[in-house]
Amino acid sequence: MTDPLNRRIVLASRPRGRPSAADFRLEAIPVPQPAPGQVLLRTLWLSLDPYMRGRMSDAKSYVDPIAVGDVMGGGTVSVVTASQHPGYAEGDIVLCRSGWQEYALSDGTDLRRLDPEAAPVSTALGVLGMPGMTAYVGLLSIGEPKPGETVVVAAAAGPVGSLVGQIAGIKGCRTVGIAGGPEKCRYLLDELGFDAAVDHRDPAMAERLAAACPDGIDVYFENVGGAVWDAVLPLLNAFARVPVCGLVAHYNDTGLPPGPDRSPLLMRAILNRRLMLRGFIVGDFAAQADAFRRDVGGWLKEGRIRYREDVVDGIENAPDALIGLLEGRNFGKLLVRVAAA
Repeated sequence: MTDPLNRRIVLASRPRGRPSAADFRLEAIPVPQPAPGQVLLRTLWLSLDPYMRGRMSDAKSYVDPIAVGDVMGGGTVSVVTASQHPGYAEGDIVLCRSGWQEYALSDGTDLRRLDPEAAPVSTALGVLGMPGMTAYVGLLSIGEPKPGETVVVAAAAGPVGSLVGQIAGIKGCRTVGIAGGPEKCRYLLDELGFDAAVDHRDPAMAERLAAACPDGIDVYFENVGGAVWDAVLPLLNAFARVPVCGLVAHYNDTGLPPGPDRSPLLMRAILNRRLMLRGFIVGDFAAQADAFRRDVGGWLKEGRIRYREDVVDGIENAPDALIGLLEGRNFGKLLVRVAAA
């Protein structure tokens, strides 16, 4: 009988512009064995997220890039298959950051035990995980929405944007979502309870957004940039708040866009309308993790929050799925089902 192998995806080369399949490599190595104080984890679910594109580049950022030849990083839900750690037993389900591989070792410091009876464990990577907390802290701590205000969110059918809109609704705001295509826009209206939805692929997107926001925009949750930001900026009210979470429209850029230089126009708007734009990383708000899980977990149980998962099977399909994510092909939280529990 042959020994089991650990299949993993490593970064084969740094992409220039849009990533391609050639930038990834599938490898198979022996499954490691835990030493005293360690556990062996088998990956059940792998989270795919837009920030991964940034880590494939070597540009200076808030986190170190993935080295060429290293395993692609990412959040996972895993099961303990062997343990030499006093705090974990075989069969425990944990949240961790094992990355794009089927097995990994851990000393336990990066693990959080999950209760499969409380919620589907995949939600620890989505609505009850990093994307959910990103929406929660970005909207509430930076956006500070007030009842009756208009909150607009880009990439509104994704795991962050969909929760931003729903929390804004819970807080008594008028919610407008921007998403790609009629199906996603219907989802925002019919299933998530947004007040209005605008298709960013519509050539008249800017005019549609203005019509959906007759009283202007008080909070804009930025996930995209590009033409969406161009349509939003003229509609921002005095003292509007803009949590800047992501700029997916620019992640594959290889240089600056052609002129003219519009930064003076932006700075004048910031000054004259007293706008507040703040970039943030979810880790900045780690102290709010318990409050996030309490509030969003409660809303989920009450049926006030809904979510959608887009599932791809097999670690070997992660590269194509990430490429599709950066092009907007996913619908909901994108997950790779690596193995059955």
